[in-house]
Amino acid sequence: MSEKKGLYEKAKEEKSLFERILSELPGFRGYKEKELRRESDKLIRNRTYRELEKARADLKDTFQKLSTHHIHEVLTDMDHLIMRFDRVAEKINHASYGYAGFFNILKIQEEKLDKMIAFDSGLINKVKQIVDESESLKKEAVKGVFEHAKERIQKIQELIESLEETFDEREEIILGVKE
Repeated sequence: MSEKKGLYEKAKEEKSLFERILSELPGFRGYKEKELRRESDKLIRNRTYRELEKARADLKDTFQKLSTHHIHEVLTDMDHLIMRFDRVAEKINHASYGYAGFFNILKIQEEKLDKMIAFDSGLINKVKQIVDESESLKKEAVKGVFEHAKERIQKIQELIESLEETFDEREEIILGVKE
């Protein structure tokens, strides 16, 4: 929650003189506030995606190590994990960031945008778990330790599933269907 406020408040503070003058115009202020919230949300999701990219690289390196050492019993699981990982990472990267055009029937209100930012900030904790598990799996593979590979792959798979399920709730939060 503090990161959400931090990004949004920082964005407000860094407005140019011209933007500050325009923000005093009726109607423009609300528009600009929404844009700042949307940009803050996009920054949070970009960070989340970059972290997932690091984990994806670790998983691909691990796949190579598993293949090189002929650990065939987990290669299929690892391949499925990487494919699902790619899909979830791209879903997060390309998700809507709260835009509703002027003539759209459904309008995204500021409080919903704030909830969306808080929600996306909460995803960072889940992503950190995935990154940590992926790094641990890679470190073991680099050392040639493979006895826990299947369990670690399963754990990362569960974390990815949890991340995707949580992320799928995002649209319901934006629409106000779910609190």
